[in-house]
Amino acid sequence: MRGAAEIAQLVGRGELDPVAVVAEALERIAGGADLNAIMVTDGERALGRARAGVSGRLAGVPLLVKDLIDVAGLRTTFGSKLYAHRIAEATAPCVLALEAEGAIVVATTTCDEFAWGVGGQNPHLGNTRNPRRPGRITGGSSSGNAAALAVGMGALAVGTDTGGSVRLPAAGCGVVGFKTPHGAISTAGVFPLAPSLDTVGPMARSVEDCALAWSVLTGEPVPEPRLEGKRIGKLVRHPGLGEGSEQAAFDPRADALPGEPVELPEPSGDVWPVFYGEAAESHRATYPARAEDYGSIIRPKLEQAMATTPAALAAARAAMEGWRAAAREAPAVDVIVSPVLGLPDLPGIDTPEHEFRIPFSAYARVYNFLGWPAIAIGETQLAARDPRTLLEAALAWDP
Repeated sequence: MRGAAEIAQLVGRGELDPVAVVAEALERIAGGADLNAIMVTDGERALGRARAGVSGRLAGVPLLVKDLIDVAGLRTTFGSKLYAHRIAEATAPCVLALEAEGAIVVATTTCDEFAWGVGGQNPHLGNTRNPRRPGRITGGSSSGNAAALAVGMGALAVGTDTGGSVRLPAAGCGVVGFKTPHGAISTAGVFPLAPSLDTVGPMARSVEDCALAWSVLTGEPVPEPRLEGKRIGKLVRHPGLGEGSEQAAFDPRADALPGEPVELPEPSGDVWPVFYGEAAESHRATYPARAEDYGSIIRPKLEQAMATTPAALAAARAAMEGWRAAAREAPAVDVIVSPVLGLPDLPGIDTPEHEFRIPFSAYARVYNFLGWPAIAIGETQLAARDPRTLLEAALAWDP
């Protein structure tokens, strides 16, 4: 399966027909229906665009878009029953930016309801199946992207990450997911979960392709691979895992990296009300008025969210800002390495989410609260204070 950078180079040189690339992706989509990774296939429009000719840094690259992000003319439901028949009127800026460089949307992909989940489990649409680990969850909420990438239904995907949503499924399905810094990429045309934490980010089968997409989405040049001279810290355990829980093992290659054990600063107070308070606001117009149309996984979360008081939200915002300030200086390293997953194995696909959600996402969600970029390369996570440092290290570590 060719990656995005290779496809674009070959198409740009006239050595590869973009129609053939798109047709192959569509064949894989049709042949992989059992994964429940695809929401809407956009085959006719994709083939038409390929036949018309494409150019740019992503020329001919088959693109997958999470069903939280608008693509004009396509049914975009946010993984929900409430919006089951909604047709997007305009395309989100993040998708437009990728299309402007020649990427071709071939399909939208399944996700947890309103992206509020970590398992790829959706009571309305069914669970996304893990092609690499049959019988186990994919991870969520960008579950369809990860499963589809793993079997070549696309070469690049765009998802969202509010508490691990591109990184958890990337780890679960053995691909790459890049959580970008908060505010770096527009979230217009994306259904909000918790705006202070929401990010848009690329997913692919390699760091190279994620870095290329990042460059297209931000206008920043692709960083050069570089690990030399960087101080590496290893976050061996995170307090958010809870007492008595086990952590995932480091990838042997990550274990071999020179580095020192580090701990992140801890917040001075509870920061969860930021997430819950903002999530409650995102659903104020439809919950509890249409509570019966929400699924069984999200309803208890919304009940908790709706109970968030203004005082608790204000205190949580102050604690989060203080935490971010402390983490600007400590730990005194450039890159932090950790597992992505807070459990030693992926739960079974039918395991109730409430049984694993908090420890499973502990290593991932911390960087949403801190606002840092972080990248999942399979089950290993690299994080840094700025995206250039992070991508330099990631490209060097996983060339």
